[in-house]
Amino acid sequence: MNYIFQYGVVWDNFGALMEGAWLTFQLGVFAFGGGILIGLVCASIKTYGPFPLRLLVDGYVVFITNTPALIQIYFLYFGLPELGVRWSNEACVLIGLVLNAGAYLTMILRAGFLSVRQNEIEAGLTLGFSIVQQIRYIIVPHIAKAVYPALANFFVVVMVMGTSVGALIGVDELTGQAINLSSINYRWLEYFSVVAAIYVVLTFVASIGLALIGRWVFRVQVKIF
Repeated sequence: MNYIFQYGVVWDNFGALMEGAWLTFQLGVFAFGGGILIGLVCASIKTYGPFPLRLLVDGYVVFITNTPALIQIYFLYFGLPELGVRWSNEACVLIGLVLNAGAYLTMILRAGFLSVRQNEIEAGLTLGFSIVQQIRYIIVPHIAKAVYPALANFFVVVMVMGTSVGALIGVDELTGQAINLSSINYRWLEYFSVVAAIYVVLTFVASIGLALIGRWVFRVQVKIF
């Protein structure tokens, strides 16, 4: 094997890779945030809503969790324009990731809702807690302890495995930037080894940050490794 690594070509374009890493982080955060909102609404409906709405939520969750994220994004990017609906590449990826994350987070958050025992809510009512106080002192701590570690791990999954799908429809996130740059000089090994290292750093920093948030805000221990 006479392959000679030339990492100099990577460092010359390191700024572009950092721009891709920043876009990856942004897509991950917004997809996760949007997924949380959808998950909260759908989990509430699944737990307390009427039967027709629960049926709709079940259909959404079953469809999304049983089809690949790539197919969902391809549907948004290639399929909807046939119906006259066009979004930018970035919007297609973000909408697809939000819908995908929302379905999985619905199941995670519902487990949190079910962990709240009725007798504890009744105890809060007996003590004269308002609805806001019940949410603040009873419901949120229970849900946080039950689901926060799973949510933290899911954020990492969305950021690493979810956003890289965007490269397949031309979004210049981290993987997309690596494909673009390496296709110019064919230094695939150098670019993708550096990009893999950047992903490790991104997920490590995100895991540390989420573990600290869980410890300080929710009093939840999150295992990083």
